[in-house]
Amino acid sequence: MMRSLWTAATGMVAQQTHIDVLSNNLANVNTTGFKKSRAEFEDLMYQTLRMAGTINEGGNRIPTGLQVGMGVRPVTVHKFFSEGNLQNTGNPLDIAIEGDGFFLVDRNGEDVYTRAGSFKIDNDGRVVTAQGYALQPEFTVPSDTVSLAVTEDGHIAALDASGQELAAADIQIYNFINPAGLNAVGRNLYRESEASGPATAGTPGDTNFGTLAQGFLEGSNVEMVDEMVGLIIGQRAFEVNSKAITTSDAMLQTAINVKR
Repeated sequence: MMRSLWTAATGMVAQQTHIDVLSNNLANVNTTGFKKSRAEFEDLMYQTLRMAGTINEGGNRIPTGLQVGMGVRPVTVHKFFSEGNLQNTGNPLDIAIEGDGFFLVDRNGEDVYTRAGSFKIDNDGRVVTAQGYALQPEFTVPSDTVSLAVTEDGHIAALDASGQELAAADIQIYNFINPAGLNAVGRNLYRESEASGPATAGTPGDTNFGTLAQGFLEGSNVEMVDEMVGLIIGQRAFEVNSKAITTSDAMLQTAINVKR
């Protein structure tokens, strides 16, 4: 059996993964705080038919060898945490991080992290995510609050009609030595992993930590033009691999017909 059949098949599988990743990016082009991903690949093992440097019959060393590659496979899907565009919403519960960092939220007793600052107030007055997970440190807005203020350095305060603080807290944000190593768990949430390293807490505005912007949301960092170009390239690569299979099949058919 011609090895090109299997080699081209690995190329088709790889391009399918490539298209899957691009499709997920495009599906989340309007998701708050979403971070785009990129599929990355590596070549498979090689079949060595002749080693480079082999001495030929004349006593000379062959300068190059004879190796045939066996295809490609996906090796990782890398997530990029570049900052998305900030959108002015005017909602006091919308908080964006300008720069590096993540909010910490409590998901049923588990620490998870998010860049999506579209917070709400639940029936107990707590500041929570859209899924009801409480922002940490937990902050409860009193019932007689007139306005909510969040400063760049993370001080959140519930104010009465005269501007006096009824309740206040300081929001910390968290960073990782390798954010790309975080495990995405859906719902705009990430979980710490061995690859990401432990979370480091900091005050917004400190070195290596961004500042907070009240009344803004961070949009997705997906660039639609780049993704569309990637889709075209992926489609053509898939087609050319399928063409390689067709060509190999035609060559096999020709070899079979020789016997007739």
